[in-house]
Amino acid sequence: MSFFKRLKDKFAKTERETKEDKVDIQEDVGSDEQAETLISEGEQQDVHLQENEIDTQETSWDDDLISIEEFEEIESQKIGAKFRDGLEKSRENFQNQLNNLLAHYRKVDEDFFEALEEMLIQADVGFNTVMTLVDELRMEAKRRNITETTDLREAIVEKIVEIYHQEDDQSETMSIEEGRLNVILMVGVNGVGKTTTIGKLAHRYKAQGKKVMLAAGDTFRAGAIDQLEVWGERVGVEVVRQGEGADPAAVMYDAMNAAKNKGADILICDTAGRLQNKQNLMNELEKVKRVIGRSLPEAPHEVLLCLDATTGQNALAQAKAFKEVTDVTGIVLTKLDGTAKGGIVLAIRNELHIPVKYVGLGEQLDDLQPFDAESYVYGLFADMIEESVPEDQKSEDIQDEA
Repeated sequence: MSFFKRLKDKFAKTERETKEDKVDIQEDVGSDEQAETLISEGEQQDVHLQENEIDTQETSWDDDLISIEEFEEIESQKIGAKFRDGLEKSRENFQNQLNNLLAHYRKVDEDFFEALEEMLIQADVGFNTVMTLVDELRMEAKRRNITETTDLREAIVEKIVEIYHQEDDQSETMSIEEGRLNVILMVGVNGVGKTTTIGKLAHRYKAQGKKVMLAAGDTFRAGAIDQLEVWGERVGVEVVRQGEGADPAAVMYDAMNAAKNKGADILICDTAGRLQNKQNLMNELEKVKRVIGRSLPEAPHEVLLCLDATTGQNALAQAKAFKEVTDVTGIVLTKLDGTAKGGIVLAIRNELHIPVKYVGLGEQLDDLQPFDAESYVYGLFADMIEESVPEDQKSEDIQDEA
């Protein structure tokens, strides 16, 4: 099976087909509430049902009505749709430029590869990543004896996924474990959407049945504490706070004690983003981390850096600066739906070796999605992937499903 065909089978389901799935599930489980549990939780709450957990759900169904595999397939289709819709601007840019490039250069030669390098660099993929990607494409073209540029487009998309995973030294998944207080430290400069991301993360984890608390550690920015409290009220979670200008480490001390005493599953800690130089930043973050670590060894379990995707290479510079002063375990790339240069995902992953763990694909609460490389390339090249499947193959697929 070709790479494009596999992605199409995994993600490319129309809205009509998804609605038909819901009708079929309703007929099986016998109630609209149970059907919504299966589909809406997968779309909005990222609930991954395990076989031994089904009986604990508020609504129940027989094992022969819908399998875990069928549920996960529906969830994958929904996630694919999220990335497809959220990356519309980037997709139009990538696909138009790549199609123009393939139309202008019919033969695979050095001129084509140089033009491809320029296109990818302009898309914020990053110089070093582009050089690696294009070198691998040169070898792939020789290995498969590809001479026409149109025959190389699937390899381009496939190599993007491979490049992202080639040094998979850190997991894309969050280090959230049952039976312990999980502490997430959020860092990033002002204006990148850090507080909004905290609110959406809190909503996401609460929807999964977790007891979530927030710590208002950004005590320097006017209104930051109030803004976090608004999010806490909106999603229904408690916020531990002190007054403006208070010591952030003191806030973390109170928050850790409160989270442990109240049996919280997850504590998400906000931090200041308005420190004037790296030394101040390092000192403040080290103090906060030290207080958290004294209260709970091995915490914080995640240090997430929020970056604004619309700032392009400036986001990469911010990531480099924060990596120098703190142990960043993952990136939350906000406002990815607002940029036409979605290549910054690859630049961050491969130049800094930090995984992107979440991406912001819109304004809604459920538009903060866990990052997945295949979902990402589907969002960037959905139209191309759809068009690549021959009509006769589509007919065969429909007949097979029937």
